[in-house]
Amino acid sequence: MDFTFTEEQQAAVEAAKAVFGGVAPDGVPSPALTAGAVAEDFDRALWARLADADLLSLLLDAEHGGAGLDAVALCLVLRESAKVLARVPLLESSAAAVAVQTYGGAELKAELLARAGRGELVLTVAANGRTGHDPAELAVTARQDGRDGDVWVLDGVQTAVAWAHNADYIVVPAHTDADRAVLALVPRVHEGVVLAEQISTTGERLGEVRLESARISARDVIDAEGAWEWLRELLATGTCALALGLGEGVLGMTSEYTGKREQFGFPVATFQAVAVQAADRYIDLRAMEATLWQAAWRISTGAGGALPASGDVAVAKIWASEGVRRVVQTAQHLHGGFGADTDYPLHRYHAWAKQLELSLGPAAAHEETLGDLLAAHPLG
Repeated sequence: MDFTFTEEQQAAVEAAKAVFGGVAPDGVPSPALTAGAVAEDFDRALWARLADADLLSLLLDAEHGGAGLDAVALCLVLRESAKVLARVPLLESSAAAVAVQTYGGAELKAELLARAGRGELVLTVAANGRTGHDPAELAVTARQDGRDGDVWVLDGVQTAVAWAHNADYIVVPAHTDADRAVLALVPRVHEGVVLAEQISTTGERLGEVRLESARISARDVIDAEGAWEWLRELLATGTCALALGLGEGVLGMTSEYTGKREQFGFPVATFQAVAVQAADRYIDLRAMEATLWQAAWRISTGAGGALPASGDVAVAKIWASEGVRRVVQTAQHLHGGFGADTDYPLHRYHAWAKQLELSLGPAAAHEETLGDLLAAHPLG
């Protein structure tokens, strides 16, 4: 494995820095001061700038107007987006589009991909299941209509779907009678689709998606083997990239603050207790980074290893879930009262970090998954 980024990947980072450089983390009302959602929609102006910079089509092939890059490039851009709390469905839409490209039929690709790359069409993914704890594909059933084999019928509920109220299509994993997972591209406005509002820890609108005998054309259902597993791992790895970027942004804020804040005539950053805590969090971030690139590399290349790629994803999730929590908690502590001041952006980062931690799930669960993989694939 080589952690050296290609020229194309580095160019994507530079383009992302240029786009996200003008984004204010406090551009919407504070979730701490807002009873409902902080905004009705995501940042459409930023979305348009991402499209103009060709950052929405990074993973798409040239025939669909894309750059043909990989998951590593996407994670690099997501890392930059999280540093400024960019309110866009970049992860969900990009991951869903590349899943269509990899596993979808020719007609579906022609219909969706170029438009998604230009930002004209927004995709999201229902990845949390009914409760947020059970496997997402088990929350919805999918069966082919006995009278019309070109139609699938979906029933079930998916909770906490990011950007569900604003996306054009929701990619819904579902299970069949044969115990296979399929992916259905469900239009947001469609007969049999009912959306209810939920509010995330960050104050963003989530959606409970209820499917009541929703009839979806077979053209819009991906039933290729392994499609959902691959998409799920890409989403998890991208979430780890968001956690890394947020943590790096927070540690940077903390370094700047403690370098200026003085007590007893000295910057508090020079105090041993402060320096040690900051150093511990820096170590967390480097571990989060190394495990992230390992997982992204395995997904991008399909390279073999002692364990399946899901093992590397589990390790990245362990570090991201624990690490992002420790980074923001230390930052709150070292900022003192400023950490809780709603006029200062740190409290927003704390809310976003908690949402990412919830999305990733507890480290103990991923450790159990890793243990099962090790038992099934003995090393040596």
